Amino acid sequence: MPLNLPNLITWSRILLIPLIVGVYYLPDPWLSISAKNIVATAIFVFAAITDWLDGYLARTLNQMSAFGAFLDPVADKLMVAGALIILLQLGRVESAVALIIIGREIAISALREWMASIGKSKSVAVAFVGKVKTASQMIALPLLLYHDSLLGIDCQGLGTILIYVAAVLTAISMLYYLRKALPHASAAG
Repeated sequence: MPLNLPNLITWSRILLIPLIVGVYYLPDPWLSISAKNIVATAIFVFAAITDWLDGYLARTLNQMSAFGAFLDPVADKLMVAGALIILLQLGRVESAVALIIIGREIAISALREWMASIGKSKSVAVAFVGKVKTASQMIALPLLLYHDSLLGIDCQGLGTILIYVAAVLTAISMLYYLRKALPHASAAG
């Protein structure tokens, strides 16, 4: 495990996940629900920025590693799952949406691992629909965490629309990756 700056930033993103969740467990006299929303949203946005930063630094400093390539998407999936679980508990996202998104992440991670084991990982490389899905999630989740209106924007309403878009794109991208892997299933048999 190379201990370089990009990997340390990725580890810090993983360590921020319990903070996002933990904010909502603070007693109400310590932090109002509105303040909890602001703090959790700020931590989530900061973590999302570190996602971009670790990749940028890995390329710029020529510190890309197999471990970093493994850890980065794991951190992303943990961050999304953690946010979805807390939003589910708060009643801000439907359980079906959370199940679709988290279930897809687990299934596609397993699919990618299997494809790599048979030497076909390029068949399930990240596609454009997956990138759009991720962008939709990364906009929807902070809006849902924030929950209140911001500059006249109904964050909960807009976040709900975007998380449904993300769920649809999640299902589409899962079908896309499964279709790409299907020809290899009978060959690996």
